[in-house]
Amino acid sequence: MKKSVLILWRLFFIGIGLFILLIVLANFGVFGSMPSIDELQNPSGSQSSQVYADDGTLMGKYYLQDRVNVTYKDISKYVINALVATEDKRFYDHNGIDPRSLARAVFALGSQGGASTISMQTAKNLFTDDPSNNIVVRMIQKLKESIIAIKLERNFTKEEILTLYLNTVAFSDNVFGIRNAAKTFFQKEPDRISIEEAAVLVGMVNAPSAYNPRTYPKRALDRRNLVLDRMAESLFITAPEAADLKNKPIKLNYKKLDETAGLAPYFRMILGEELKKWCKEHKKQDGENYNLYKDGLKIYTTINPRMQLYAEEAVAKHMAYMQQILNSQRNIKDGSVWKGYENVLESAMKQTDRWKNMKKEGIADDDIKKSFYIKTKMKVFAWNNNRSKDTTMTPYDSIKYHRQMLQAGFMAMDPLSGEVKAWVGGIDFKTFKYDHVNINTKRQVGSTIKPLLYSLAIEDAGFTPNTMVEDVQQNFNGYGLVPATDKTCTGQTMPMAQALAQSRNCATAYIMKQLGSEGNDGAKRFVEFLKNCDIKAKVDPYPSIALGAAEISLIEMIQAYSMFPGRGFNVKPMYITHIEDKNGNILQTFIPQRKDVISDVTAYSVIKMMEGVMQFGTGHSIWNYGVSGEIAGKTGTTNDNSDAWFMGYTPQLLCGVWAGCDDRFIRFANTAVGQGASAALPVFGYFYNKASNDKNLPLDMSSTFAKPDVMQSDISYDWINGVPQELGAEGDDIGNGNAADYGGDSLPEIKAEDIVPESEIPLLTDTAKKRKPAAPLNGTQPKAIMPKKETGINRR
Repeated sequence: MKKSVLILWRLFFIGIGLFILLIVLANFGVFGSMPSIDELQNPSGSQSSQVYADDGTLMGKYYLQDRVNVTYKDISKYVINALVATEDKRFYDHNGIDPRSLARAVFALGSQGGASTISMQTAKNLFTDDPSNNIVVRMIQKLKESIIAIKLERNFTKEEILTLYLNTVAFSDNVFGIRNAAKTFFQKEPDRISIEEAAVLVGMVNAPSAYNPRTYPKRALDRRNLVLDRMAESLFITAPEAADLKNKPIKLNYKKLDETAGLAPYFRMILGEELKKWCKEHKKQDGENYNLYKDGLKIYTTINPRMQLYAEEAVAKHMAYMQQILNSQRNIKDGSVWKGYENVLESAMKQTDRWKNMKKEGIADDDIKKSFYIKTKMKVFAWNNNRSKDTTMTPYDSIKYHRQMLQAGFMAMDPLSGEVKAWVGGIDFKTFKYDHVNINTKRQVGSTIKPLLYSLAIEDAGFTPNTMVEDVQQNFNGYGLVPATDKTCTGQTMPMAQALAQSRNCATAYIMKQLGSEGNDGAKRFVEFLKNCDIKAKVDPYPSIALGAAEISLIEMIQAYSMFPGRGFNVKPMYITHIEDKNGNILQTFIPQRKDVISDVTAYSVIKMMEGVMQFGTGHSIWNYGVSGEIAGKTGTTNDNSDAWFMGYTPQLLCGVWAGCDDRFIRFANTAVGQGASAALPVFGYFYNKASNDKNLPLDMSSTFAKPDVMQSDISYDWINGVPQELGAEGDDIGNGNAADYGGDSLPEIKAEDIVPESEIPLLTDTAKKRKPAAPLNGTQPKAIMPKKETGINRR
């Protein structure tokens, strides 16, 4: 043998030896960790966690990669056939590596296609986090993928490998997995996909961005037709069938579920924060903490989709109407509302992406600021069905425009179980992410604090609704006069029920003083009572808290109010029923958390007084909204109309509404417009009208508040005779304004218009179809068991 030939043979065998050594080293993790057999059998590809409403409707997802696994039987055979025909036509004949494809790739240097099989691509999807652009590194990654592919073939059936691939592969628009792709592009489950739709989906996987049918329809059409040809070549369909399908256009039914889409986006944002805390406190079997964005948790909530949509409609309808009135106000029209508050705009300017991005580029502050005064085309929030409009204005003016928008918070809850049925945290989640319901958002509560004080007076001081109180300004030693002015005091003596119905501040101060005549003794007693109602907000014991000077969140106020329709039991708002892992195993079940706070006699006494508020007092306008049945409630307004509140409840439903601007100096000049009865109550009215007339909701309009057996008689309403209905005095020094504040002779005549809710309910999932309809309120799962109440008034 010639020496040159001998050298070639030696090099050949040395090359084979080195290649084998390379494989062995790669298999043992020298070039990076390799998955174990257990990891191959239980691949841990990232799965999105899903949130469901009380009827099984998919509300939204939390994910890094939006992916939900399905089984082989849940995938259309057309998808399977299209995939095999296009990506790996000898898939059923090889063991992970296709020698013919490998040889073709080597000799043609990849110009006639690659060598990756579906098994290798599955290995890449599952175990190669970041494919490298470096040729040497990528070759090592390819080698590892080949080894993993062979292991996959040894441990899985062909059907299981196809399922793994389709559950992990990326489609267009950053969608992962066949189920999400089918739902996103066609609003179908993957087993309902047709031949031509399967060709569109499989056509994407080769280059998701390039073959996106939404952004590149012509390119996607050509790719789809190529897939159809490949299916015909592989005899999965006939040539005439392929020709016929190629003549059809691509018909998308596109809807991607992201953080702003889906049901109750504000609620899901707050829920996500709670779930992150839950994940930190709970571990998987391997000792690792759960990951909300990767572990495919299923979170079942108490939100009722129909009530949620009615709540969003109500907020939109009324806040759009109120915004028009605010915009007609003189200081809003001429911009004088910002005089003295330029620092607020300056701070807001520095929080914008525009400022931050220009700052990163090294542009001087003065030059950045100048750019905020140059008109530019932009999209801003607007009260229409799209919640936006195109316009031209300076970025500085756009900041003012958005900060002048009235905001709102609304929550509806079952008062016995605590199950939250609807949650609206603001007017538009896409533009305004700040939630106005959760415990961290606190505003002055105004007169909505009064029923809590009155219940303490009944419970601990022997008052009854018919106890006479003096509507006279009170002096608290060391703390001055409450209210600060006596201009709203009538000087009359009246039943406590009348004082609440007409929201009499001076009478309320009188009641506070009866709880402790020395200094702030009564206030201290009241603060302890608020704590017992599970109000976590810091409330300082000043006598003025009797009039609502305290800052408390909407969700806390709803919990405190739950003791009235709850027959003395306070219940914590509950919005999760249970959490499952990706395999459907229940990880935790949640039950109502109740607390005995007041007697049922006290609760019923306050209910009857609050019914008086709605029948004869500050809430009597509720009957203009086509509602009926027993309704109790309380309006609230803070100084200068900065905050408008309404708390309302029936035997089956408890709701709270807050309305106002985030900047408290932006407010209504006219109290007739800015008070709780005008700015907040109508939201409840619109919502309850829709909810109570919906035969699909378990609301019984004939239900009544349960009267304790020990009570002999109801409240006397003799005081109503000859007393005109009036607004009362919910806040002092609130200023009444006049027509001049609105730039005309009278308040503008504006009609409230129907605007679609922000949320959209996606198509029901298979889970939804299997779940039973929502159980009746006040009897929901788990059942609300009411302990036997102590009777009597003077319990301590």
